[in-house]
Amino acid sequence: MNIRVGFGYDVHCFAADRELWLGGIKIEHSLGLLGHSDADVLIHALCDAMLGAANLRDIGYHFPDSSTDYKNIDSKILLLETTLLIRNKGYEVGNADCTICAEEPKLNPDIPAMQSCLSGVMGIEEDLISIKATTSEKMGFVGRKEGIAAYVTVLIYKV
Repeated sequence: MNIRVGFGYDVHCFAADRELWLGGIKIEHSLGLLGHSDADVLIHALCDAMLGAANLRDIGYHFPDSSTDYKNIDSKILLLETTLLIRNKGYEVGNADCTICAEEPKLNPDIPAMQSCLSGVMGIEEDLISIKATTSEKMGFVGRKEGIAAYVTVLIYKV
């Protein structure tokens, strides 16, 4: 069986007058994340992990922030396109292990909705997407509440 592993990382800083989107769902919070798209760090890290595993470069290559086509785009569209890219290369997602690092807001209540949303976009079972939330124990930019980071490891396999 041909299996591959990919790793993705993304970070965005908090910004006023923006909605907070994580894992494809809107999270109630006083601040959103700054970015060319909707700045969904979890989806961006997931896309990078999938693209890396399939040796398809990275999210910036496929969806450049220099293109007006992607200005304020819903990151679920990027995830769907990424899923199609790896499927066109003959791969399917085996599982994704995701970690969101944020001091605030508290995300544990939103994790089931994120899993449901991501699995729906990708056309896979919810059980194949693990999402965990943690803090950075008040250290670094996340600890200072300047932004959010996401880390994703994904396994893909040749169909």
